[in-house]
Amino acid sequence: MRRRLLIGLTALSVLTAATACGSSGSDEPDRAGSSGGTTDVTVGLIPIVDVAPLYLGRKKGFFSERGLKLDFSSAQGGAAIVPGVASGQFEFGFSNMTSLMIARSNGVPVKAVANGIASTGVVGEDFEALTVRGDSPVESAKDLEGRKVAINTLKNINETAVRASVRKAGGDPDKVELVELAFDQMPAALDAGRIDAAMVVEPALATVKSQGGREIASPMIDIAPKLTVAMYFTSTEYARENPEVVKKFQEATAESLAYADSHPDEVRETVTTYTKIPPDVLAKVTLPKWPAEPNRAAIERLAELGAQDGLFKQTPDLDELLP
Repeated sequence: MRRRLLIGLTALSVLTAATACGSSGSDEPDRAGSSGGTTDVTVGLIPIVDVAPLYLGRKKGFFSERGLKLDFSSAQGGAAIVPGVASGQFEFGFSNMTSLMIARSNGVPVKAVANGIASTGVVGEDFEALTVRGDSPVESAKDLEGRKVAINTLKNINETAVRASVRKAGGDPDKVELVELAFDQMPAALDAGRIDAAMVVEPALATVKSQGGREIASPMIDIAPKLTVAMYFTSTEYARENPEVVKKFQEATAESLAYADSHPDEVRETVTTYTKIPPDVLAKVTLPKWPAEPNRAAIERLAELGAQDGLFKQTPDLDELLP
């Protein structure tokens, strides 16, 4: 566990160089009040569909009308964003819940402050899925025993998710061979038969389906209905020293989430501004849900499974992590 943390902290030097040219700046209209001034905050984000509400909220002025000017810096994943926030490089960041719980279990002082994304809760109609080739003999997650399954990161949320699906189907997750592979490489590897199954998220899921692949499980839903998958967070020090800024960020993010959840067409249009996802693929992408509040019970279940899978040095204190 210490080794993973050290790797994450080492990534700071790489991330610093990457974000110098990876920031998307701010195109938010100037709607901040003149009395309180404007506070600049940098948010570490992964350039994926999940974070569209913040881009949309910035464009709509939900942040500027509260006196916040958002700058976005891109990173490859939440594991790289966590040390960036902890060190003060970013005021806020976006990460999946397991990465945040691993950080807390290793003594990294982070605090979730606003909801990120959630599963749709509808099996077969989620933004993620456990997939196989159309001609695969695999019919359920139980059939993955003795087979090779790709996940984006070992010992993180997708490992817990796949193991949950195998257990639910009556199989032994310890008999599944999990291999690490980037999401965008999974469709080709699956189609070529180099792996037997892939735990994919959008837009890779849409690509797998376009190749004739099929879903055998919705792992995030197998963890818990309407699972809170990721949240926005800050450092405990920043939260303690800047409670008003955190409050404004929470309010503006909640408004952005609600707007995104009710305007899917605008979400898809926004995603084209910060990703290279082709419009024809994006049109087929299943969007996640963006509820205003995290699902505490679902997060508790994720923590239980993570502990069962040996992901934590010590059980994370959710009262300290969650808002």
